[in-house]
Amino acid sequence: MLTKNQVIPLTITAMSAEGSGIGRYTPPGEDRGMAVFVPFTAVGDEISCRIVKVQKNLAYGKKETIIKPSPDRLPEQDCPAFGKCGGCVYRHITYEAELRCKWQRVADALQRIGGLSVVPQPIVPCDEPNRYRNKAQYPVVPGEHRPIAGLYAARSHRVIEQRDCLLQPAVFEAALTTVVKWAKENRVPIYDETTGKGLLRHVYIREGEQSGERMVCLVCTHGKLPHADTLVAALKDTVPGLASVMVNLNAEDTNVVLGDTCYSLYGKPFIVDTLCGLTFRLSPLSFYQVNRAQAERLYGLAAEAAALTGEEALLDLYCGTGTIGLSMAHRARELVGVEVVPAAVEDAVRNAAENGITNARFMAADAAKAAKQLAGEGWKPDVVVLDPPRKGCDTALIDTVVQMAPERVVYVSCDPATLARDLKQFEALGYVTQKVTPVDMFPRTAHVETVAKLTRT
Repeated sequence: MLTKNQVIPLTITAMSAEGSGIGRYTPPGEDRGMAVFVPFTAVGDEISCRIVKVQKNLAYGKKETIIKPSPDRLPEQDCPAFGKCGGCVYRHITYEAELRCKWQRVADALQRIGGLSVVPQPIVPCDEPNRYRNKAQYPVVPGEHRPIAGLYAARSHRVIEQRDCLLQPAVFEAALTTVVKWAKENRVPIYDETTGKGLLRHVYIREGEQSGERMVCLVCTHGKLPHADTLVAALKDTVPGLASVMVNLNAEDTNVVLGDTCYSLYGKPFIVDTLCGLTFRLSPLSFYQVNRAQAERLYGLAAEAAALTGEEALLDLYCGTGTIGLSMAHRARELVGVEVVPAAVEDAVRNAAENGITNARFMAADAAKAAKQLAGEGWKPDVVVLDPPRKGCDTALIDTVVQMAPERVVYVSCDPATLARDLKQFEALGYVTQKVTPVDMFPRTAHVETVAKLTRT
């Protein structure tokens, strides 16, 4: 039996969904081995592992030394925060190895959870696995002599100071450094979540990759920002393409970064960007895919699976600000989008109008209830697009979609496990999974997106 602090030799043979290496250790004299999960290891690593936690059927360890490195392991680390912040899990291996891990994760979920025989298509890689994000939210906390800004450590609210994250555009470092310097020089009170006192909580930065416009937003506990003119002047000097400086108000004791109210300090209350040939306004509260280039590929795969000819009625459930459905609207007879967040629906309506799309309407409602309402109206979709949150679709929604009997269902997923579970239910109700394609939307992290096509039998 393994015990805490025991040091064992271990060979890594697989990867977990969270990006940890997995090895199996069989103690001397025992017949049955135990799975040991070790972060920041790679398949093929032979390591010395210290056990940090033992459960009934598995254990967790940390790498002490590498006895023999995996062929996938990179010789050097390119980020000083890797292994400390809660973002990247794959910076220690080649990008090709990372893609294999993510493809295997999708394949394993389909087989083990869904009981499906479909084999995923090759994963769609990202052309640039660094600097791909167009949005960043940096927590700011009080330091001994100056504010500390950076990224949260994994599974905590401890802030790791890191101004140049390799997933963000390099210009974000200049914007963040400017805000931190301004806050220090002007003695701006930094929010302390242990006391609930202070003003500045987060620095939130967005950019329009195609437009070149950039927004800097300060998340504050109240509306009066001292020395605002000084901040705006400094940002105009250091941030190329600065089009908007905003303040977002959040006085709640909450893990949610943004509040509901924003006001402008400089420029427009939004920036714009182009996605799939459509123009979108991006306010601090607007949803927008953080990897624009891969989003276009993801939406292209969804459109391919939808196979629209111009005659179909398209139902976009969990539509958010309408990006997926609107990207297909020109190929559909009619588009109905459904989203539970009213502000997102307002964005979707505006996005349709600004892009001259006249065959779309949007409903602010729970997806399952809206689907039932549409069915009650006798409105029948030919194609349904599902893009649910990580928890996937609930049983009631799947039942309602099946009752509407669309010819095709396109399922865009951010979690292979819930995707496989839901595909299994669809298959039990008369649909067949024809094609599953993983897309690497978030290189160097554990996340993987997937597009699945189902047809009615």
